[in-house]
Amino acid sequence: MDLIPTIALSAGLAWASGLRLYLVVFLAGVMSHFGYLQLPETLSVLTNPLVIGIAGIMAFAELIADKIPAFDSLWDSFQTFIRIPAGALLAAFALGDVDPSWMLAAGLLGGTITAGTHFAKAGSRLAINTSPEPFSNWLASFGEEGMVLGGLWAMLTSPLLFLGLLAAFLLLAGFLLVKLWGFVGRLLRRV
Repeated sequence: MDLIPTIALSAGLAWASGLRLYLVVFLAGVMSHFGYLQLPETLSVLTNPLVIGIAGIMAFAELIADKIPAFDSLWDSFQTFIRIPAGALLAAFALGDVDPSWMLAAGLLGGTITAGTHFAKAGSRLAINTSPEPFSNWLASFGEEGMVLGGLWAMLTSPLLFLGLLAAFLLLAGFLLVKLWGFVGRLLRRV
């Protein structure tokens, strides 16, 4: 087991799941099925045609849902209960067949990464939805999809670079979450 690529895979799947879970599962399954991504045996279920098909359908549904202002926030609130546990599981199983304590630790860290990414995304979308025009929402949505594709590409081609970018992203997301918390508090006081 190469440690850096394995850590990058675990953290990358968790991070990207906070933005686009179904797209991540679909891409990981398809890429592994065609031999472009070497997944550990513990994630071989992602290559199952049923899993790929359902993930593809859900990725398409999310592609549409995420472009509709206000509905995207409703979608994100529902997805909170799906993305975070799924990101934790993907992170844990990405380690392969290791000691269960390592898998649990990876799941805890992965769930935290997924939650941070998801709440930063959902919170920024909530703020964007206060704007009356739809273009900022579309721009944010396409930007998130681009981040997932670029992040997965970096994870595969340069795991160390990806981990550095992930650390910077998590610091920025933490800063944004603090700011968004203040924004939500002010919004609730007005209501």
